[in-house]
Amino acid sequence: MTEKNGTFAAGCFWGVEAKFLDLPGVIDTVVGYTGGMIENPTYKMVCTNNTGHAEAVQVTYDDDQIDYETLVRKFFELHNPTTKNRQGLDIGSQYRSAIFFHNQEQGQIAENVKEELNKSNKYRNSIVTEIVPAGDFYKAEEYHQRYYAKHSFRRH
Repeated sequence: MTEKNGTFAAGCFWGVEAKFLDLPGVIDTVVGYTGGMIENPTYKMVCTNNTGHAEAVQVTYDDDQIDYETLVRKFFELHNPTTKNRQGLDIGSQYRSAIFFHNQEQGQIAENVKEELNKSNKYRNSIVTEIVPAGDFYKAEEYHQRYYAKHSFRRH
């Protein structure tokens, strides 16, 4: 088994986490905050839209069972990557679409998939997903971890 990490931001992290957990080969997920300017932010701080952080999911996966490209393609399927700082009713930079790559290979894969999807005209508008190097990742408060599982929400 070869464990690797990928970090994705696609709006509210609760649903994103639940959808990644459904994928065979995903070992674990942690929801948290990344891409901002403040160390150890809290949910309340991130919600002010002043920290620069995105709500994100760090995915640990078995590279022998699922590859990074498959995760990137799933990421693009589970949200609208053409809206800047918004997913549905959630508005603010903390809800932006972003891929935080952990090495150059991941960055290149993400760029290639984004370019392919833009050329395919799958979306009416251009993809605005940021593809940037991963930085510090701060685990969100415990009540956010596996939120859907804890609250028995039905997922679509």
